[in-house]
Amino acid sequence: MQSTALPNLVNAGQYSPSSRLWIYLAERPLTAQECAWVEGELKQFTNNWTAHNEALKATAEIWNQQAILLLVDESQAGASGCSIDKSVRFLEQLGASLKIDLFDRMRFAWIDEQGNVRFNTLQELPSLVEAGIIQQESLMINTLIKTLKEMEEQWLVPLHSSWQARFA
Repeated sequence: MQSTALPNLVNAGQYSPSSRLWIYLAERPLTAQECAWVEGELKQFTNNWTAHNEALKATAEIWNQQAILLLVDESQAGASGCSIDKSVRFLEQLGASLKIDLFDRMRFAWIDEQGNVRFNTLQELPSLVEAGIIQQESLMINTLIKTLKEMEEQWLVPLHSSWQARFA
């Protein structure tokens, strides 16, 4: 069973609550071998990520084999437009290497009645709601959160309160 718990980076305790967060969903789960490779690539990227030649305090993780979370603590050095562009290029290259799209904003994640994390497209949402598979109280992963504090407070929201509700 997949974990619905908050991602590990929330519990790190060494990052400011105002740390910026980006969430990228893949269209398929990564294999164990792919996860191991991606973790190494993420670690290398975050260890060397800079903004105006200043090291950024950053971390990243794979969550439930299908989401990549990237966090930067701007209390030390702020992520500039150029440094954010670097992260986007890095993730595009990572996706290309794995033959996955990490930038499809039409994907969402939710928790089914058994507590498993599920991933679908927004095109599938109306039929899932109509069939009663996803209900108004079903918990959705809030991929629009922008900070660590928001993740702690708004990671899971019911469909009726989520950004996905307008597509249901």
